[in-house]
Amino acid sequence: MKYPAVGALVLAIALPFNSLGQANKSGTPKKNAPNKPASTETPGQAQISSQSILIVPNWLPPVNPIQPAATLLHDLVDTKLDVRFDWTKQWLLGVATVTVRPHFYPQTQLVLDAKGFEVKSVKLVTGGKEKALNYQYDKRRLAITLDKAYNRTEPYQVRIQYIAKPNELAVGGSAAITADKGLYFINPLGTEKNKPKQIWTQGETEANSCWFPTIDRPNQRMSQEISMTVDQQFKTLSNGLLVSSKKNSDGTRTDTWKQSIPHAPYLAMMAVGDFAVVSDTWRGKAIDYYVEPQYAAHAKAIFGHTPEMLEFFSKKLGVDFPWEKYAQVVVRDYVSGAMENTTATVHGDFVQKTRRQLIDGNDEEVIAHEIFHQWFGDYVTTESWSNLPLNESLADYSEYLWTEYKYGKQAADMLGHRQTNLYLEEAQSKREPLIRYRYADKEDMFDRHSYEKGGRVLHMLRNYIGDDAFFTALNKYLTTHKLTSVEVAELRMAFEDVTGEDLMWFFDQWFMQRGHPTIKVSHSYADGKVSLQVVQKQDTTYQPVYRLPVTVTTWVNNQPTDHKIVVTKASQTFQLPASQRPSLVHFDSEKILLAELTEEKSQEELLYQYYHARNFLSKTQAIEELRSKVGDLAVSGMMRHALNDSFWGVRAAAAEALRRYRGPEGGAIRKELERVATTDKDSRVRATGLSALTTFQNEDFGTIYAKALNDSSYAVLGAAINALAKSPTVNAQQRIEALRNDKNPVIVGALSNYFALNGSLDHYQWYLSQMDDADAATLYQLLQDLGNFMLRIPAVERDKAVRKMEVMARTNPRYEVRLGAYKGLSTLAGNMPTLKTTLADIRSKEKDERLVGIYNLLQ
Repeated sequence: MKYPAVGALVLAIALPFNSLGQANKSGTPKKNAPNKPASTETPGQAQISSQSILIVPNWLPPVNPIQPAATLLHDLVDTKLDVRFDWTKQWLLGVATVTVRPHFYPQTQLVLDAKGFEVKSVKLVTGGKEKALNYQYDKRRLAITLDKAYNRTEPYQVRIQYIAKPNELAVGGSAAITADKGLYFINPLGTEKNKPKQIWTQGETEANSCWFPTIDRPNQRMSQEISMTVDQQFKTLSNGLLVSSKKNSDGTRTDTWKQSIPHAPYLAMMAVGDFAVVSDTWRGKAIDYYVEPQYAAHAKAIFGHTPEMLEFFSKKLGVDFPWEKYAQVVVRDYVSGAMENTTATVHGDFVQKTRRQLIDGNDEEVIAHEIFHQWFGDYVTTESWSNLPLNESLADYSEYLWTEYKYGKQAADMLGHRQTNLYLEEAQSKREPLIRYRYADKEDMFDRHSYEKGGRVLHMLRNYIGDDAFFTALNKYLTTHKLTSVEVAELRMAFEDVTGEDLMWFFDQWFMQRGHPTIKVSHSYADGKVSLQVVQKQDTTYQPVYRLPVTVTTWVNNQPTDHKIVVTKASQTFQLPASQRPSLVHFDSEKILLAELTEEKSQEELLYQYYHARNFLSKTQAIEELRSKVGDLAVSGMMRHALNDSFWGVRAAAAEALRRYRGPEGGAIRKELERVATTDKDSRVRATGLSALTTFQNEDFGTIYAKALNDSSYAVLGAAINALAKSPTVNAQQRIEALRNDKNPVIVGALSNYFALNGSLDHYQWYLSQMDDADAATLYQLLQDLGNFMLRIPAVERDKAVRKMEVMARTNPRYEVRLGAYKGLSTLAGNMPTLKTTLADIRSKEKDERLVGIYNLLQ
């Protein structure tokens, strides 16, 4: 599963971090101790003495119950489904034949998860004959009374005829997976003119039991066969191989997909729609891309690195891609980012881009993430949702691995830094152990801890033990536990078996305990030694004092010397030999640590660090920390140097740092930014340059903005429109108006901003049409712009948009859209007092705790 990026953008209401946080290791050695709670006491709780008051940090979660792995009474063996669909009622009409066997103890009852069904019949199948069985059903679980006690050597089959009615289920979901009804009908009646008719499923965490009866737990495995009867015009996709496709006399067609290698029930999937199927291959296996027909010509541009990814990961892991085929399908209105169903990944339609859109960047990170899951999550599966990082942290780290291989270490480190900051942002209000045996809801596990923090922890582990040991251990983990479910101790023991080192200290502090180190570093020089003081400042009532292997680099006479040290105490001083005062002392010079790090450095040291940096993060750290001093000639000279760096990320960082420059080199700096905005080879840098130019007040860059309207990049075009929104010109207005029918999200967002500042009643209909068509991320901002826009038009004209915004604020399934609509209405409330009552009612009826908290802040 790929956590949708929009959530982090929309709900980033906490204060930003100033440090370039990163991290390493620590702990309490205890060989092969189980990584599970030993008692029912709340981890991290401290006693309050009569002399002290315990201050509880805002990020400490409430006490939650222990969530053990599901007890295995039966083992799933095989599931056969025969399904057809009622598009009008949005029902699935199914027959499920489930083969099971008792796990160990004899069983007289089989309990299956089956949510929201109408059960027609339940029968035992023996030798081709059927026998009715008694059952009880409470709309959640189907309890079947067997005809006798079955022991563990006796598999048996139960056949269930049923109707699945997903839309009659109570609405649930989380930030990562916004709905949990399992089966989704998109535009089922064909009434939405700009949206295709589709059916697709989303099983994680335990939502596949909304469309077929099963034991819906991650520690089960089954082979499967799914027969789908659909209208002739539709394509189908499921796990495994298409073993038959039969035309029926009623004009329908039945496609049968069979997967022989067993996998967890949550990984089963179906997709039905008018897809174009673009075929590729890898080592003779079918690789298919299912896209909307208008994107068929772009499918290989979107997904074309898939065979190379399969080859890279197969070789890196020493385990070849283990499944029969690999397909990727793009669907509308998807409830998450993407999902790694075995052999058949589902992607949200954000990945569906034209070649022009791909100029500004692709979604290879998402594609790599889901491919890596085919090993970590599908081939070896977490035994419980408490151990979800065994799936998601490894998939998250695959994004770094692929980027490093394909685009170089600087690009990978830039990605890693972004992931670090996503975790640190979340950590301001929430700190949990990676492996959480306590949670309120299994959906809580899908957060920036399980994803980004876990990925960064694995990066530290790789750095600590070395590449050879890291990938050898992953190979051992995969080969030892293939086609089984696992917990974190088994990952730890794989690394211990390979390295020969007890790594309990590492896994304890990074996987089993919450938080991260907050480090302050200072240094002094005397008598041929650098005294390096390292202080861990985190609250150790609830977080550990970390053991941190780290590299410190000293530079003397332009020669670097690396010192390997291990921080083990809350306050510790290290003596490092140096023949003279170093030009630079650089703590964590490899930029590995997941930490909030404050390092005392002078301007001269930071300038030296930039010019002698050995990695992207050291360079950009210097740029970031010196941006407040750009008026200094030496600093502005460094920034100009950075605008010519070979890596686009450094150039973009420098352009961003030069916003609002007011120093003595004003003319030269503006000319450099003009050059960057017009001629840099990377569109992302050109866009950043344009944005930086808008911060120079009383300067006319209208010609440059207008020229940028001809750029091939949507990012640059959008930046130009946003620039012109602040400084509109008559010459550019007509060209901007000509873009009103463009559906690209970047252009829609830029036009929304432009019209909010410069529009007239003539643009009202444009906003109304975008409310029907735009994606959730675009709507979040567009609805706020609409609130500002309506202040520009007569009050009597606003009613239609206000009604639509109110409906969206109350009922839209995406929380970010509800928030955008609420904010847009709030903008109007000062001008339309009756809206204050409406907003109060929306707040009182909102059930999503995330939004309730934000609404309270916005009052």
